[in-house]
Amino acid sequence: MPFKFFRRHEPEAVPPPAQEVVAVPVAGPAAPEPAPVDGFLTYALQLDAQRHIKGYKFEWHEASGDADASEDFRALVRTVASNLNSGKAGWRLGKLVVYLDATVEGLAFEELQALPAKSVVLCLRLGELADKKNWPALEALRERGFGIMLCDVEALPEPPPVPVPAPVKPAAPEAADGAEPIEEPEAPDPFGALALITHLDVREGRKEMVDRARQMRGPGKPAIHPIATRIGSWAEFDACAARRLDAFVRGKEAIMAETKPGAALQPESVLIIRVMQMIQRNEDVRAIEAALVNDEALTARLLHHINTLTAGHNVEVHSLHHAVALLGFGPLFRWLSLLLATSTKASSLAYMTKKAIMRGRFVELMGQGALPADESNNLFVSGMFSLIDRVLGVPMEEVLAKVHLPEAVQEAVRTRGGIYGPFVALAESCEIDAADAAALATSMGLSTEKVNASHLAAMAWALDVSPAEVTY
Repeated sequence: MPFKFFRRHEPEAVPPPAQEVVAVPVAGPAAPEPAPVDGFLTYALQLDAQRHIKGYKFEWHEASGDADASEDFRALVRTVASNLNSGKAGWRLGKLVVYLDATVEGLAFEELQALPAKSVVLCLRLGELADKKNWPALEALRERGFGIMLCDVEALPEPPPVPVPAPVKPAAPEAADGAEPIEEPEAPDPFGALALITHLDVREGRKEMVDRARQMRGPGKPAIHPIATRIGSWAEFDACAARRLDAFVRGKEAIMAETKPGAALQPESVLIIRVMQMIQRNEDVRAIEAALVNDEALTARLLHHINTLTAGHNVEVHSLHHAVALLGFGPLFRWLSLLLATSTKASSLAYMTKKAIMRGRFVELMGQGALPADESNNLFVSGMFSLIDRVLGVPMEEVLAKVHLPEAVQEAVRTRGGIYGPFVALAESCEIDAADAAALATSMGLSTEKVNASHLAAMAWALDVSPAEVTY
């Protein structure tokens, strides 16, 4: 019988049991529903000097274009909290930190209570931090564990001169007609605001700002964490890495890892591709197991991925033969694709491996409900293979010449066309600036809530596949 690529027979539908009718007591007026989400979440990666992912700088892009900074912040906080910090699982990003552009009004939002304070850094500008009226709210947030990042400064304020005795001020004039005395507004204190911050935006990695940040705190006090936020190339990143600086790397830069014509695949990658080819030829499971018999570590990783990430099966998979019997060839090809992405030994590309895995899952989750259930594996492979050249460091055509994907998947990978291509294009847009996200989502009938929930769920899922190396 010919092997139907990535297809499985669905079990016959079982009618749901009859629902018991239960009388519901009349309740009072319902609390107002939160405003519908009308925007798309995007992110920059926080990478350390070794290009390990340490966190995400989340940003919000209104689909309608009607931007209100405080409401955008509220929508962003709600979206992150509801998708990453709900239920018994708790914070789904582990030790990773998220950075959110905050506003003064937003410091009092109830929605902040739903976030894990020690995993969140609020980004503010000097004018907002220097205003002493905002200090009580900021100090309360710091007391709870929130970080505060000073952003968009050209240079740090200088300390005030040594104080000299001030002349005695005359008494404030009495207000007419018994009104309250006129109070002079308190002057902002830009230098004093620095005592509140935990992180500092050092733009492209300005030496004077980095040095000041690292010298400002005395012994026994937590150091200010400088982060370069204006990185436009890997050459600029490497210059920052040489000075032990973290950096925010945005979508366009993060996918510009080099590929080299004629670059050799790793031996493990070659073996995985060979097994994928055997599956495509519908070879016997025993022959596939024999191909892997000399690489026990690779087999163990494959079975670990299957047992960890396959939902809906309470039976532990203990062999390839068992996996095929339980799941079929389609899911096995999917897990081998994931294994191929994690086969690179270049530590500098570890972030790209996670990005490819996350994109594959993002594309798959967006397609759930929009396409038939048996398209799930194709969606995942389309998303993940759209970055496979960057992961393996070899040209895309070389990879596709060895792994003969279905025509529709190849079309999505090469041109973003066909049935799966728009989902890959939407994932790409949400990784960069969401400029095309609204039009693409509308054309596919996807709500902003569905897209954002899929995006954040994919981030959490990718950690289970390849946990982030967090050292601080």
